Amino acid sequence: MTTPSEPLQSETDPAARVFPPSPEFTAQANAGPELQTAADADREGFWAAQAQRLHWHEPWTEVLDWSEAPVAKWFVGGKLNVAHNCVDRHVEAGNGDRVAIHWEGEPGDSRAITYSDLLAEVSRAANTFTELGLVSGDRVAVYMPMVPEAIVTMLACARLGLTHSLVFAGFSATALRSRVDDAQAKLVVTTDGQWRRGKAAPLKDTVDEAVDGAACVEHVLVVRRTETDVSWTEGRDLWWHETVAHASPEHTAQPFDAEHPLFVLYTSGTTGKPKGIIHTSGGYLTQTSYTHHNVFDHKEGRDVYWCTADIGWVTGHSYIVYGPLSNGATQVVYEGTPNSPDEHRHWNIIEKYGVTIYYTAPTLVRTFMKWGREIPDAHDLSSLRVLGSVGEPINPEAWTWYHEVIGGGRCPIVDTWWQTETGAIMIAPLPGITACKPGSAMATLPGISAAIVDEEANVLGASSGGSGAGGDTVQGYLVLDQPWPSMLRGIWGDMDRFRETYWSRYAEQGWYFAGDGAKYDEDGAIWLLGRVDDVMNVSGHRISTTEVESALVSHPSVAEAAVVGASDATTGQGIVAFVIQRGGQTQSGEAYITELRDHVAKEIGPIAKPRQILVVPELPKTRSGKIMRRLLRDIAENREVGDTSTLADAAVMQSISKGLSAPAAD
Repeated sequence: MTTPSEPLQSETDPAARVFPPSPEFTAQANAGPELQTAADADREGFWAAQAQRLHWHEPWTEVLDWSEAPVAKWFVGGKLNVAHNCVDRHVEAGNGDRVAIHWEGEPGDSRAITYSDLLAEVSRAANTFTELGLVSGDRVAVYMPMVPEAIVTMLACARLGLTHSLVFAGFSATALRSRVDDAQAKLVVTTDGQWRRGKAAPLKDTVDEAVDGAACVEHVLVVRRTETDVSWTEGRDLWWHETVAHASPEHTAQPFDAEHPLFVLYTSGTTGKPKGIIHTSGGYLTQTSYTHHNVFDHKEGRDVYWCTADIGWVTGHSYIVYGPLSNGATQVVYEGTPNSPDEHRHWNIIEKYGVTIYYTAPTLVRTFMKWGREIPDAHDLSSLRVLGSVGEPINPEAWTWYHEVIGGGRCPIVDTWWQTETGAIMIAPLPGITACKPGSAMATLPGISAAIVDEEANVLGASSGGSGAGGDTVQGYLVLDQPWPSMLRGIWGDMDRFRETYWSRYAEQGWYFAGDGAKYDEDGAIWLLGRVDDVMNVSGHRISTTEVESALVSHPSVAEAAVVGASDATTGQGIVAFVIQRGGQTQSGEAYITELRDHVAKEIGPIAKPRQILVVPELPKTRSGKIMRRLLRDIAENREVGDTSTLADAAVMQSISKGLSAPAAD
């Protein structure tokens, strides 16, 4: 048993405390100082060594080709099959009887899927997709909850060289359709419905609405999950249990080029139109496998790993599917919400399966705090040995609570920074060697290079004073100044936007701009400060202000809208909207606000529902007509309104302020 680690400092400020790993943990850790030494000595050689952890059908001739920057080519000439690396090779190594997935359904049903089971199921799906006429390079849209068939579908696509595009099952038909059209998906895989808080919610109906008239879609493959009645289009719609279940469990995986597109995943952008981020095979799998092994200190055949993310987000891709399975992990996959049937659900699951590594979001940690420590205290969580955080910077108070209450003071916390675009973890502690500061992601991983810079591209260093999250620290913009294996290779169908969005601000230096602010403290630890553009981070999910504004304006009563992200104690940021009604419109009251919120949910999905909507007579604008969202954030966060000297009409702020008495949405 690892003993609790004592902080080196005992100040009352949580951010000022430093938590080193225990000697027992350090003695058995996967990652030691030698990783950084090797990366510093020969960066490309280091990544070549990490790639050798995988099975390659054909070796590469060059580790990195950066001659066409900002588009990288990693492991040039090498060929591999991602699904073979995640499934077949573990069976071939004699580990077919090892459980790959302990699946826990929300209603209480469960399945234990071994690597042999997974290989048979992925092979069946691959054979079915082939029978449907899909060939390497085709795209498959996946709109599914957390069921095993979603993982099977992803791996079957990888096996065949099909590029998958997962769409979060909470998104609307409109959002799904835009992604289907953009990727020109030939197949959509879904379920009849999904379980949410004890109720069956339909999914197939949403797909039917989304693909109506979509010429690219040839088939819709449906998994029966909730026994929900569904409409049926003969010739297009197929049941999984009538097709995949009867296909041959034998299939030989073929190798694909390291740069073959593995998936497209859509993420919000400042223009409002989602961006289809392209990730390829060899470099992506190399880095997800390397980071999963070292950041989580994963011990093959011994650990039980649980990432609580949804399969529809990049965390689900990298740290439920590709990273863990490439390392032969045994993991928990849970279908439902953390309070179904009650707030004990996660801790019951940890006890049931003996979870040792638990990776979740700060939003959920803060929710657990709100529910009270007596709930986790009622359970035996002694199996846990590593905790992780993902999605947004974790505040020091939540970090400390997580460490003490969930980790019993003995578990290192790996606070990870990365993005859909980076593909894999970039900044995080290494649990066996890093003395952690609550709230700081600490340092770049070995093999990764980043800098904090100002507007003029001057590189900023650690400050001379201050401590923890406060003090006299120098803030700037986070950039990645060297290519990395799992980096995005472009935006689907729009390479100009790729260059403009990520590479134009520091084009002369050739740096990737992450869109996040950051700072060093006096010890050189990195602190992430959140987005610096018009993208909000709500419960770890990136949502564009422009996208929500467009949804509001599409309502017949709304003439103009402005949306800001306001600090929220639980979700990190909450969406606050200010709307101007069209001429002649006089609707008001809670029913009208609910109507607008539901309209946004229909256009984008429930995740984008504004926390609060204020109907205002005017928006604060400069004389040139630009909306001053800085002032709206002051209003939304109940702060004293800042400088209004550049407004065309300073009196506007007084009329808006009166709206603060409007009730916030539940």
